[in-house]
Amino acid sequence: MDDTKFERHRQPWRQDEIQKLHQLAGKGMSVRAIAKALTRSEESVKDRAKLDKIRIAKLR
Repeated sequence: MDDTKFERHRQPWRQDEIQKLHQLAGKGMSVRAIAKALTRSEESVKDRAKLDKIRIAKLR
């Protein structure tokens, strides 16, 4: 059961990734789009955003 989608599983966040997360969230991108851009799971992106108190747009 090889899930290549999570090749970076449990990797610590680098400073540049955190900055990019802030930028993308600021542009109103969805969790899915941000996760794809950062090659991280949506779960990871949500957790990090919560940690940094970043609001990610909910798609309506």
